Amino acid sequence: QVQPVESGGGSVQAGGSLRLSCATSGSTFGAWVISWHRQAPGKQREFVANIASSRSTNYADSVKGRFTISRDDGKNTVSLQMNNLKPEDTAVYYCKLMVLQGSSPPRDYWGPGTQVTVSS
Repeated sequence: QVQPVESGGGSVQAGGSLRLSCATSGSTFGAWVISWHRQAPGKQREFVANIASSRSTNYADSVKGRFTISRDDGKNTVSLQMNNLKPEDTAVYYCKLMVLQGSSPPRDYWGPGTQVTVSS
């Protein structure tokens, strides 16, 4: 299965750090984008950061300068290093794999999510 699987969530105090990982099946694709999204209770799911097979990255303004997304090719994983965490970062964090194959429409695969809780 190509569904991503997240790990590394937990509970930390404000100002602390966590490192999330997103693991895929290891299947190869011509091109892809892996993105992190988060959803707090009662709120819409929002984009956090992404990285493409080209190594291009993007960040939401709310996390820019605090979060870093990176790719470990050898382990087929994408990590999200989260520093200086704030209570407003509390959410379920989801990893999404978007596969780009030729002229076919892109296909999305969502992980089940991992909980991040930041206490004040």
